[in-house]
Order: sequence, then C-alpha cells, then structure tokens
Amino acid sequence: MAQIVAVTACPTGIAHTFMAAESLRRAAAQAGHTLHVETQGSVGTQDALTPAQIAQADLVILATDVAVDESRFAGKTIVRAGTQDAIRDPGALLARAATSGAPSSPASSAGTATPAGPLHIVGITACPTGIAHTFMAAEGLEGGAKKLGYTAKIETQGSVGAGNALTPDDIARADLVVIAADTNVDLSRFTGKRVYVTGTKAAIKDGAGVITTAQTQAAVHGQAAAGGADPGSPDYVAQAAAAKAAKNAGTPAFYKHLMTGVSHMLPFVVAGGLLIALAFAIGSFQFGDQGIFIYEDKYAGTLGNTLFKIGANGAFGLFVPVLAGYIAFSIADRPGLAPGMIGGFLAGLTGSGFLGGIIAGFLAGYLVLWLTRAIKLPRTLEGLKPTLILPLLGTLGVGLLMMFVVGKPVAAALTGLTAWLQGLGNTSAALLGALLGGMMAFDMGGPINKAAYTFSTGLLGAKVYGPIAATMAAGMTPPLALFLATLIFKNRFTKDEVEAGKAAGVLGISFITEGAIPFAARDPLRVIPSLMAGSAVAGAISMAAGCLLRAPHGGIFVLFIPNAVTNLPMYVAAIVAGTVVSTLMLGILKKPLGEDGLPLNTARTPVAAD
Repeated sequence: MAQIVAVTACPTGIAHTFMAAESLRRAAAQAGHTLHVETQGSVGTQDALTPAQIAQADLVILATDVAVDESRFAGKTIVRAGTQDAIRDPGALLARAATSGAPSSPASSAGTATPAGPLHIVGITACPTGIAHTFMAAEGLEGGAKKLGYTAKIETQGSVGAGNALTPDDIARADLVVIAADTNVDLSRFTGKRVYVTGTKAAIKDGAGVITTAQTQAAVHGQAAAGGADPGSPDYVAQAAAAKAAKNAGTPAFYKHLMTGVSHMLPFVVAGGLLIALAFAIGSFQFGDQGIFIYEDKYAGTLGNTLFKIGANGAFGLFVPVLAGYIAFSIADRPGLAPGMIGGFLAGLTGSGFLGGIIAGFLAGYLVLWLTRAIKLPRTLEGLKPTLILPLLGTLGVGLLMMFVVGKPVAAALTGLTAWLQGLGNTSAALLGALLGGMMAFDMGGPINKAAYTFSTGLLGAKVYGPIAATMAAGMTPPLALFLATLIFKNRFTKDEVEAGKAAGVLGISFITEGAIPFAARDPLRVIPSLMAGSAVAGAISMAAGCLLRAPHGGIFVLFIPNAVTNLPMYVAAIVAGTVVSTLMLGILKKPLGEDGLPLNTARTPVAAD
C-alpha cells in the first residue's frame, strides 16, 4: 500500500479545507494506504507535514482551490485536484493518484539555502500613509540589488493600492524575500521562502546593506520553517523562534500594529476632513458669515449641511472603529477584525474616542490571539473557530471590558485632555506647538513624526483643531526649507541635492515631510537640527495664534478653501517663518563644498602627478 501525503486548502480556509481532509483520511484508511494530511486553514496550518513524512511518501495529493507552495515536494509525484474532488469522491482521487501524476518541477533552493551566483529578489515595501517612505524604500532595495549584481522586483503597497504587484511566478522563482514595512504585511504568499523583515528606513538608508543582511538572517516562513522536527523538540522550537524573529524584525511590534490601524484610518480622516471643509466653503458661499454654522439643523437639506453630515457622521464616525479593527487585525489576523471594530464603535459610545479605540484594538487583538491558541477543537469542528467562536468570544470579552472597565476612565481622560487643550494660553499653546513641530521634523515620517500626527488627527473627533494645524504647518516646513536652501545656498549642496531640492519643494507644499529624508540621511548632524528648529517655530506660531485646521491633510491646497483654516494670515506666516528659520540655519551650519562634494576645509588625499 502507498505512503501518501496531502495538503488541503480553500479560499476561506474553513469548511471545504477540513471536509476534504476528512474525506481523504477515511478513503485512505479503507484502501489501506498510509496518509498524512496538512490543512491550511484560516486559523493557521494544522498537522504540518514534516520533511521525514514527505521524504517517505510515494506521492503527493494537493486538494486545493488556492495556490500553495510546492517547493517541499521537489522530485515527488504530485496529483492536483480541487477540494470538491476530494469531498465528493475521495476513493476515485486516490485511485487516480495511484496510477497517474507527474513529477514536480525542480523547486527553487530558496526555501532552504541561498544559492551561489546572482540572486533574484522579491519584496514588499509599505508605510502607514503609503506615500513617500513606501516608494523610497522600494527604490533603495532595487538600487541595492543592482549594486550587488542581483535582480529585484519590489511590490509597493501604497495609498492607491499595490504597485508592481508580485505574481505567483515571481515568487516561485525568488531566492530571497525582503519585506521593508512599517505596517503589518501579509506573508502568506511566501510560505516556504526565506523571508527577511525590516523597516522602511533601513531600506531607504542602505538597500544593499539590507539585502546583504537578509542573505544571512532570513528565516523560512510558514510551515516549512517549523516542519523539520516534532513540536516541542529543540530543533522545532529553534526554527519557530527564528521564523518569528524574522517576522518581527526591524520595527517594534506595538508600533507596527498601531501604524497598521493608522494607515487604514487615514483615508477616513482625510476624506471626512476635506468634506467638512468643503461644507463650510459652500455654506459661506450661500449664507455668508453664517456658513460656519452649516452643521445646525436649520440648514438641513442644503448641500453644505449634507456634505457636513457625510464627513462628520459618516467618515469621522467610522475612523475610530477602523483604527481599532485594523490594530486587532494586525495582531490576530481576520478573526480579530470584528471584535476590534466593535470595540472601536463602543469607544465612541462611551465617549473614550480615539484613545479608547486604540485600547480596544489591542485588547481585541491579543484576546483573540490567546483564544486562537487556547481553544482546541476536533478537526471536523475547526471551521467554527474563525466564523463563530472567535468573533463571539472576542466581541463579548472586548465589549464587556469597554463598557464596564475601560470606557469611563478613558472618556474622563480624553475630556480632561480636550479641556486642557482648549484652555491653553498663548505661552502654553506655543510650547505645545513647538513640541509637535519638533517631533514632525525629527524623523520626517518615522515613529516620532507619526506619533505627533496620530495624536493630532485623533483629536479631530473631539473638535480640537489646533494641534493638527500646527502639525501640518510643521510638516510642510522641512522640505520647503531645503528647496529654498538649495536655491540660496547652492554651494552647500551637491548637484544631485540641488536637483532633489526641486522635488522637495513640490512635496513640501503637499505636506509630505519625507521629501527631506535624502538630505537628512547625507548630513544628519546639521540638517536635522536645522529642520527641527524651523518646524518648532512654525508649530509654535500656529498654536499661539489660535490657528485651526479642519482638513487634516492636503498641504497648501486646502488653504484656498474658505473657513478650512481659522486665522489664515497667521497660518501662512507660521509656515513662512518656519521655512525661513530652517533655511538660514542650513546656510549657517552646512559648509561650502568643493568640486569633489566634500567641505572645503576637509583634508584631501594628494593626487600623484602624471
């Protein structure tokens, strides 16, 4: 009788996966075959096939409705079928397997070791906003691969979806997978491949260095990573730990989960804020100075009032549930999404706002993750976990905690924070604005920058509009200052930097702080303090002057919308003042460069005469 190994999987990873596995087991037992079945379900891989089981197998059955990694089965006879074939007539499928099937094509050795010679690298880059860091990291990896003599294809998961998307064929022939992301990225496509995970900043700074590090530190992802030994053995534990370390490398888990929620939340905040700004603009056009009160019931039915409801009640009403839901999704995958979103909605009901939403997201994620590991069911009932048991128990637990434990204290804290911010005097407001401004320029899109922006956008739901005004002004200042400095102090910059300054200007007026990163990476000790000083000035002036911003993004373009900015002249003055301060400091701190790109006072190696 035959020794058979099988894999079952369906798109949802629920019923068909486990029904196909059970049908094959019964048919194999009746026919006298020895069968080991691995199920790839929505709660992970169950009964993962070990290398020893695969090595002893006479043939492999893949009863799947989705693509699965076949590199483990190199040299084995593989019979491919759908889950319905295994469910309806498993005996016929086993009989066909015994008399047919073709040897699999030789698999790439990427799943076990890095081959000699040029590598083919695939990767994914992603950042919370999906704008600058995403594409700069991709350029860094592609440039690094080219420098090392390798080929690379990098998928960008940006604000408008996936660009340069990886195909199954790209992944199949890849020798190495590099993930440079500050948000959670789905790695299921790379099962069996050597995967290395880091943050976008590392890829931007030194793409070649990241690839070199990946060659030595990448760990096999998925079941193959822990399939070499029995669970509990030292080898199994070591391999599983290596795979987990690779997945969590580069960016702290807490930050990555939070930024995953923020990246999904931002479109709701931006859309809602712009619609509210448009509502005020239309209200001002129709009703003059009274248009600022377009949200009142007496204007119901007007276009301005309708747009306000869409933005405030629709988009803003969803951003906290989405924030919480995707924090939980980042931690516990799909089973965490519903409890997280419901917890976020309850944060709104209890008045705990975005702070409560963040807490709800982490509570839901870690609770569902614990339940996933703690609840053990018979194989035939595993399909109930992701659709019934985990959402029910997760929502129950998070809901009770939010209603009886978390909601009221956090609501009180948020109310106190709101009252404090609204009651700030000019001096205190200027200090807060300077702090937010300095944070925006410190790492230009990194964790500290995003902390300031997340704090400011979260307060929009509480109708606190001052911090977001200071944050946007301070975020526009660094690239604008570099643009101006490359015009006024050309001898302080290389030719490439002067050209890059033009792009920085465009990014600056669009509120994309990341345009300053290339300059800061080249000369951080002079550039970063200069930019922080100007951004602190911009933030301080904005807050002290009582500037308010109702559109949380858009840069200079939202300034033309009537009533989007309160005290517009001083807001423009804040941006200009911050830009001028940073520009002058850049001119003072940076030294003139020679033709070789080095400061004129730098010692040079003598050139031998011909």
